[in-house]
Amino acid sequence: MCILLLSLLVLAFSRLVIGQGNQSNIPNTFPHAWPGQPNGTFSPEWQTYFEVTQKLPNITGPLPRMFAGNIPVNRQGHPNDTLFFWAFEKQGANGTLTAPANANNTDPWIIWLQGGPGSSGMIALTTENGPIHVLANGTWVFNNFSWNHLADMIWIDQPVGTGFSTADSTGYVSDEDQMGEDFLGFLSNLVQVFPSLATRPLFLTGESYAGTYIPYITKHLFQTQNPPVKLRKIAIGDGSLGSEATVEHLPVINVIETYPAIIGYDQDVFNYFREQEHLCGFDLNLSYPQNGQFPTLNLVRPTENSALSQSLLEPTKTRTRSKSLQRAVAEKFVAAQGGRSLSKRAEFFERREESHQQWKRDLSGRANGTIDPFYGCLLLDELIDYAVNFTFPWSNGDFDVYDIPDATNPEPFLNASTFFNDNRTRAALHAPTSKDWIRNFDYPFGNTHARSKGNQYGDPSVEPIAFLSDLATNASAANVSIIFYSGNDDSLVQHHGTEVIIQNMTFGGVQGFTRKPSTPWFDDDGNFAGIVHQERGLAYVLFAGAGHLVPMWRPAQALVFLREFVLGDNLNGTVSGTIIVGGENSTLANDYLPGGNEIFYGSSATQGTSTIPAATQAAWNSFIATATATQPPLGKANGASSVVRSVLGTTGLLAIAVMWIV
Repeated sequence: MCILLLSLLVLAFSRLVIGQGNQSNIPNTFPHAWPGQPNGTFSPEWQTYFEVTQKLPNITGPLPRMFAGNIPVNRQGHPNDTLFFWAFEKQGANGTLTAPANANNTDPWIIWLQGGPGSSGMIALTTENGPIHVLANGTWVFNNFSWNHLADMIWIDQPVGTGFSTADSTGYVSDEDQMGEDFLGFLSNLVQVFPSLATRPLFLTGESYAGTYIPYITKHLFQTQNPPVKLRKIAIGDGSLGSEATVEHLPVINVIETYPAIIGYDQDVFNYFREQEHLCGFDLNLSYPQNGQFPTLNLVRPTENSALSQSLLEPTKTRTRSKSLQRAVAEKFVAAQGGRSLSKRAEFFERREESHQQWKRDLSGRANGTIDPFYGCLLLDELIDYAVNFTFPWSNGDFDVYDIPDATNPEPFLNASTFFNDNRTRAALHAPTSKDWIRNFDYPFGNTHARSKGNQYGDPSVEPIAFLSDLATNASAANVSIIFYSGNDDSLVQHHGTEVIIQNMTFGGVQGFTRKPSTPWFDDDGNFAGIVHQERGLAYVLFAGAGHLVPMWRPAQALVFLREFVLGDNLNGTVSGTIIVGGENSTLANDYLPGGNEIFYGSSATQGTSTIPAATQAAWNSFIATATATQPPLGKANGASSVVRSVLGTTGLLAIAVMWIV
């Protein structure tokens, strides 16, 4: 009863916080004019103002030459709409950013965008691919694999209002087209300050919801008669290129096949999810070459009248994104058990195992053929609930959608807020004083927190998949290459969804890849790094052992990727006539790349490792080889839902699963 009450209270709170059309909590912010700011329009005179010359707190040792501050987006009627940037010159260089305009200068430069929507680009700078990294204890270290080792690098907070970027309370972007226009306005001013950037090749990179930003920005660059920059290549990691159904829920079976430990190697549970996948229409057949377009996926919502089903429906259609999923899971778990004595908690786990066995008994005898009314086709939510209720070590109360094998609870939190909000940092970076820097915030599209329109984030724009084929055609004409890359350990924007999107788009006059990606690539030490495939101006790279934030988990391999496939033109994996450069490996031609056999757990640090016995893995491999060769059973489906409801509804389920796509 208390758990149900908690679920209802959380649900009521979510409705209160994200009330329709609520503008009372929309921030009103503006840039700060620090001493020495020039008067007049942007020009190279501003370089001296933006240069970071003051010592940054707690950063010891030399840093490359750098520049930072806010630059307007030139939106009429909104002079306080700006984007914040922090730029670093290439390691060892001096004067590359401040070089004069020269059409013969071919030095590359890179922009990095974070996702969210509403996540700061400084997250990547301080935890992924930037030169300085914050640790969980608040100290700082230098990153030997920073991307500015290879080129001038600029991290940006965008859209307006994100991170240290500013916006008045009516100046937030209404949709992605507005975002694209703003970004071009920012670039137009940026190249006035740094003229060489106007003609040097730009490599536009980012991850997650930047998979929506970057295609829209690229579209607007192609539509502009005289674009402010010379785009050479776009690279999108674990990108939100399609619908919620495609990127989050369709790949669930692939997630389980990659890490069957999530369901405890339980064959009955696998068959259950496989059946739900089929009933939801998610079992699409990828062929090489692809034969025909995939149908539009209909994401069936929960219909069962319960606190959880309502939280999955209201008010974002799926989930509010006001904090991390890991925190939501942990808080629900603590609320369910925190007050119990050790003996009581032991009884709780005994009851949970009894409930698990009852769940399985109902599963085997259920009437199949109907989508589970309790979850609908929100299969990722259902998988997470199963793991945190029944599968060790996720049953300790945490499931990291960004990195499956990380089951630490709480996770080590890498938060640079103290650093950025230190007044010494603000002054050094010419940052605004009208706001505090935060990692993520609930982006108010159209200046409201209305979530009755658009996607699960309130973004009313069509997903990029709707125009990716046209974008690819224009990219080919402009000699702009496209790269999609994924971390194999990511479950939130899993690589199978990206592969579906590739096979459903046309590039180089042909739909999808003509050969299945199966060419290995290797890091500088000769270690297997993943899979690469390239055809007709589009490259796809899969990182082994990396989660959603690829440069965080595989920094060395990410730098090799940047050097070889982004800045370079390494042909490994390229289809050339009837052959593929680098060859094909039949063991890599499966629908999934097996994950590791270790799951890490602990409190705020890795304190233990759960290793899967070889015999368990062998038995599973034997099962999966047979199971995936047959069609899923049809004809029944709702018998287990009542047990799922009673079990998951009373043992620490996610009443609201909260995710940010950072």
